[in-house]
Amino acid sequence: MLLLDGASLWFRAFHAIPEKITAPDGRPVNALRGFTDMVASLITKHTPARLVVCLDLNWRPDFRVALVPSYKAHRLDTSAEAGPGAEEVPDTLTPQVEMILEVLEAAGIATGGADGLEADDVLGTLATTERTHETIVVSGDRDLLQLVRDAPPPIRVLYVGRGLAKAELFDPAGVAAKYGVPQDNAGRAYADMATLRGDASDGLPGVAGIGDKSAAMLISRFGSLEELRAAVDRPDADLAQGIRAKLRAAADYLTAAAPVVRVVCDAEVHLSRPDTLPGAPADPARLHTLAESYNATSPITRLITALTATQGN
Repeated sequence: MLLLDGASLWFRAFHAIPEKITAPDGRPVNALRGFTDMVASLITKHTPARLVVCLDLNWRPDFRVALVPSYKAHRLDTSAEAGPGAEEVPDTLTPQVEMILEVLEAAGIATGGADGLEADDVLGTLATTERTHETIVVSGDRDLLQLVRDAPPPIRVLYVGRGLAKAELFDPAGVAAKYGVPQDNAGRAYADMATLRGDASDGLPGVAGIGDKSAAMLISRFGSLEELRAAVDRPDADLAQGIRAKLRAAADYLTAAAPVVRVVCDAEVHLSRPDTLPGAPADPARLHTLAESYNATSPITRLITALTATQGN
């Protein structure tokens, strides 16, 4: 099963392909074309039996903002035209999201969302509750590395932060090797490390004075954030006084940030259609019309070819 982080991929497509590529009516279609090519390429390479494009129904969930008010605050659209809580998105990308959803619907590819939650939570829920197929989560968000597991069915994360051509496929051993966390609980340990070090891209400050290496070292030594915090008040724990002081000073932050960093794994996810990947487009005539209307014949043809090639897998 392939689970795609929709916004993560179409943002990358938008920034990777020039806006001068337009539909016959002059509207930019760079994100549409790039995203469609990404989906076709992923299907061709991984030949999944099932696929869901996961969506943000709330890109900045209320419960996360209540716990850490700075969460994604720097991405808010503060223009007079924007509604409350709107994300700052390039003007020429927003219309293309609707185009992308039209193409997915005509192709017969499922989308999924959860009321009040972001795509990370949809990915987390669908991946961790899967009981049949190996799952590959595709995203440019490293926070999703917390989902990796070997227990059947396994979960892998294809990190595309540097583009699809340079994508890295992570299992627990890969996460442990790259980030210095324990392999036996690499996914949870990565989330704990991320909580400690913070993440400027999400507005999470982390613990002052603790960076990547020291965060990984502490989680490796104590096994989890919970055990590390418990060690702060144990005089015999192998913990320097300076680190104890930093963790004490950040106690309230750590209590609030831990559930913000961890993805929801029990969301009520709604799919637009069954997630079985079709061997042919659900609505070929509609897809053909969209291809012509959006100057996307080449990528949509590649998508159709990819779907056809998976028939029988």
